[in-house]
Amino acid sequence: MKYYAIIVAGGKGNRMQQAVPKQFSELEGLPVLMHTLQAFHQCVLNPEIILVLNTTLRQQWEQLCAHYSFTVPHQVISGGEERFHSVKNGLAVIQEESVVAIHDGVRPLVTADLILRSYQMAEEKGNAVAAIQPVDSVRFKKDGMESSTLNRDELYLIQTPQTFSSKQLENAYNQPYRNSFTDDASVVEGAGFVINLLEGERSNIKITYSQDMALAGFLLNNKGL
Repeated sequence: MKYYAIIVAGGKGNRMQQAVPKQFSELEGLPVLMHTLQAFHQCVLNPEIILVLNTTLRQQWEQLCAHYSFTVPHQVISGGEERFHSVKNGLAVIQEESVVAIHDGVRPLVTADLILRSYQMAEEKGNAVAAIQPVDSVRFKKDGMESSTLNRDELYLIQTPQTFSSKQLENAYNQPYRNSFTDDASVVEGAGFVINLLEGERSNIKITYSQDMALAGFLLNNKGL
């Protein structure tokens, strides 16, 4: 079986309120995105890596690769208007039956073990979506309504990688884009497939705000603790 990884890194990082896109911010000596690509490169299944970047960021990425002597093999594809279109652009490169992991470029702490488990479950069951359960209490509230408690044992926080057979993805991404497509699992579910949850990792954080960088640095320096 052939394995691919589509790394989606098209965002401009507006919520971090800094000039450098968050995927290019330096984390313990390397840009965030390089840590992410290294994790997939370390997977024993040796997936081919497809990096989806905003067109305006490609030159900057090439300069960073030269500056850091970054040699992890990967192919760069231009992103689209929404994440849906960026993933679809990445899928267009894949011309054979395979298992495809889709991952946020700003989740640099994903482990090779989680990546491997996601490929294995997806190969067996058709898909595998990393998720963890919340530890905080959760309440539900709509405007004009009183809040109510939800059972956190029935809730899951979705992560990436989200890994699928190429056949499921081909079917799913032939659908027209809808605003309800918040991640790849929702796209595949919209095509009629049942989603299988895979136990994720609490350290597999998504860098969104500036304080997330400090946490990611701490976690990188304390692996195994």
